[in-house]
Amino acid sequence: MPERQAIIPKGMEDVYEKIGYAPGVLVGSTLYVSGQIGRNHAMQLVEPREAQIVQAFENLKQVLETAGGTLDDIVDLTSFHTDMRDLPLFIKVRNRYLTRYPLPAWTAIGAHMLGGAPGYIVEIKAVAHLRHEGTRH
Repeated sequence: MPERQAIIPKGMEDVYEKIGYAPGVLVGSTLYVSGQIGRNHAMQLVEPREAQIVQAFENLKQVLETAGGTLDDIVDLTSFHTDMRDLPLFIKVRNRYLTRYPLPAWTAIGAHMLGGAPGYIVEIKAVAHLRHEGTRH
């Protein structure tokens, strides 16, 4: 059985140490990325709405890159939204980040609150199959 490895990008150490979860867990060549929200490394909410979605994708990208992968390695994407009317905006931003075809499987879910605090509008989690076994940086 492959070893489990916590993936903790630079700047996300507080998430692991204080909140108690790994931004990503690598098992063999499969990376499980925890839900990423629109907060910066100072743990502050990013606004406005589009910038918050962009930040969530940037955080997702950083976890993937720390594991030795890219956004192209995502095979399954799940997004949680406090307002499903944001889907067109989410898709617009997503299409800037996910360009490899076929696109990953995707599920969008409505949620009451995200990130444990009001103001967050989106949370993105993913499963990626790295083209090689990733390495922790």
